[in-house]
Amino acid sequence: MADTTNYIRKLALSDEILMAVDKPARYIGGEVNMVKKNPREVDIRFCMCFPDVYEVGMSHLGIQILYDMFNKRDDTYCERVYSPWPDLDKKLREKNIPLFALESQEPLKDFDFLGITLQYEMCYTNILQILDLSGIPLHATDRTEDDPIVIGGGPCAYNPEPLADFFDFFYIGEGETVYYEILDKYKAHKAKGGTRKEFLEIVADIEGMYVPQFYDVTYNADGTLASFEPNNIHAKKKIRKQVEMELSDTFYPEKPLVPFIRAIQDRVVLEIQRGCIRGCRFCQAGMLYRPIRERNVEFLKELATKMLRSTGHEEISLSSLSSSDYSCLKELVYYLIDTFQNDGVNISLPSLRIDAFALDVMSKVQDIAKSSLTFAPEAGSQRMRNVINKGLTEDVILDGATEAFKGGWNKVKLYFMLGLPGEQEEDIRAIAELSNAIAKTYYDTIPKSERKGKVQITTSTSFFVPKPFTPFQWVRMATAEEFEGARKVLSSAIKEQLNAKSIKYNWHDSDITMLEGVFARGDRRCAALLEGAYKDGCLFDSWSEYFRNDIWMKQFEKTGLSLEFYTSRERDKDELFPWDFIDAGISRNFLYREYEKSKQEAVTPNCRKRCAGCGAAQFHGGVCYEPRNEAGESIPSETLIADC
Repeated sequence: MADTTNYIRKLALSDEILMAVDKPARYIGGEVNMVKKNPREVDIRFCMCFPDVYEVGMSHLGIQILYDMFNKRDDTYCERVYSPWPDLDKKLREKNIPLFALESQEPLKDFDFLGITLQYEMCYTNILQILDLSGIPLHATDRTEDDPIVIGGGPCAYNPEPLADFFDFFYIGEGETVYYEILDKYKAHKAKGGTRKEFLEIVADIEGMYVPQFYDVTYNADGTLASFEPNNIHAKKKIRKQVEMELSDTFYPEKPLVPFIRAIQDRVVLEIQRGCIRGCRFCQAGMLYRPIRERNVEFLKELATKMLRSTGHEEISLSSLSSSDYSCLKELVYYLIDTFQNDGVNISLPSLRIDAFALDVMSKVQDIAKSSLTFAPEAGSQRMRNVINKGLTEDVILDGATEAFKGGWNKVKLYFMLGLPGEQEEDIRAIAELSNAIAKTYYDTIPKSERKGKVQITTSTSFFVPKPFTPFQWVRMATAEEFEGARKVLSSAIKEQLNAKSIKYNWHDSDITMLEGVFARGDRRCAALLEGAYKDGCLFDSWSEYFRNDIWMKQFEKTGLSLEFYTSRERDKDELFPWDFIDAGISRNFLYREYEKSKQEAVTPNCRKRCAGCGAAQFHGGVCYEPRNEAGESIPSETLIADC
C-alpha cells in the first residue's frame, strides 16, 4: 500500500467543534494502520460508509476487507465515513460543513464512489443523513456528473427495493469477486469522458449488479407486486449473487485498522468460514451465504499471527455463523492457545456449541469467575425448535449446562425469539420453564459447599421478523400487540418459576421490530415513507433513545401506506416478491418446501448429514462438493483436514 508524505492532511473540524462534541476521536482518523495516500495522485477515490456511529462501524469486518482490498491498488484511494452522532450532525448543519472522509478529511461529494454497507434495516434513515450532509442529492435520478456513484451492498441489499430511489446501483453478493472489474471499467470510462448513465449501463452488464432506475414496477389493485421488468437493454431479468469460492486465496487484511476509542468489537476478527450447514428456517444469513466454505487452517494460522502483531490487540475472535462446524477448529484453537497465551491474548469463540471441547477451550482462555456462557435455543419448546429447524434438544442444552457448571461457570445467557410462526402460549411459557430447568441443573449439580453464589441466568428475547430468502418469507408477522402479549405471558411465567430469583429477563422494543419488518419485506413505495420520516427528524432508529415511533406512524398516514400490509399479512405461495429478481443461489421451491415442513414440525438434516437440494451446488464448491460416505454424509475436503 502506498504511504505518500507529500500530502498535508488538515482536519475538517476546528478544535472548538471537536471539543464541543462527544468522543471527537470518531472524526479525526489517523488510527493505527490507516492507509495514507495523496488523493491528488490517484485515479479513483472511493469512500466506504457504515451508516451508524463510529464504534459500531469500526467493528465491521466487511469494510475492513474491502478497505484493504481497494487500497492494494495504486490507482485507488479507499477512505471511510460513519454517521455523525446527533451532536456533530447539528454542528455540521449550523456551520454548513460538508460531511467528510476520515483519511483525507475532504468532502464526500468530491469522491468518485460512495459505497454504503447495508447491515440492518434500522440504519436506513442514517443513509439519507450521510447523503444529505454530503450535499449529494437523495434521489439517484437527480444526481449529475459531479456527484459520486452511490453503491449499496451487504445482507439488506438482498431486498434493495425500499432503498431503490436513493442508490445508483447495488452490488449483490460478496465483494471480493468483481469490484476490481468495476473499478477498471470506471477508470477507462472516466478517462474517455463518458457519462454517468453510460457507466451505469456498463455496470448493469456485470454479473451481480443491480441498477434500480433500469427497471419499472407495477402493482395490483390489492397492493401486491404485479410486474418487475427491465427498461434498459443492459439490465438483466435475474441478478445472480456473487460468491467468493476460494476463501484461502483471496483478500484479507493483515493490518486491520485499530481505533483510538473502544469499538463494539475491540479485537482481531478471524473469519474461519463463510456460510452455515444448519438450515435454521428463520436465519437469513444461513441461507444467503450458502454454500458453507472453509478457510484452510494454515492460512488462518498465518493470518492470526500477522494480525495480532500488526494491531497489538489482546483478543482474537474466530468469526463464523457456526464455529463448531469448522473442520479444523481444534487444531486452530490449540495452536492459538499454545502460541499466544503467554502473550496474554484471549480467544473469543462466538457461535460455538457448548460441548466438552468448547468448555475445555474456554476454561483455558476465559476468566471463569467473570465470564458467562451463551446458549441460543431460540425457542423454549421442542415443538417450536422443530418448526424453526433448530436441531437442538433440551437434553443437549441441559447436558451442556451441566458440564459448564461442573467446569466452574455460574453465569448463563439464553437467547430466544417470540412471535415465531405457529407459536402457542405453552411455547412461550416453555422459555421460562427451560430457563428454570437450567438454573435447577446448577443447584442439582454443584454441592452447596462448592457454589460461588447463586446461578445467574439472563434470558433475552427478540421479536421474530420474517426475512427474504428464508422459508418464512411467506408468513405473517405478529402485530405489536401480539408481541407485547407474548412478552407479558413470558414475564409472568418467569416470575412463577421456582428459581425465579436466579433469572433476569431482557426484551426488545416491539415498535422498532415492526418497522424492521416493514423494510425487510418492503417495496419501492417505502422510499417515500423513509424520506418523510428522515425529513421529520428520524435518525439512529436502532438506538431506542432516538427512535420516534410517533413520527413513523404519521408518515404511514401521510403516504397512505399500511404497516399491516407489509408485516401481518400471510403471503400467497405464488405472490411476486420485490426481491424475486435476485438469484440468491437457493431456489424458491426449496424455501417453500422448508416452509411446508415447518408446518409439519419436521426437521431437515444439516448439509453434511444429507443434501436438501437447496440449489447452492450451482457454485461448484464448498460443502456441496465434499465427498460423501455410503450414508450420504459429507467428508470435508482432505486439503482442510489433512493435518487436523
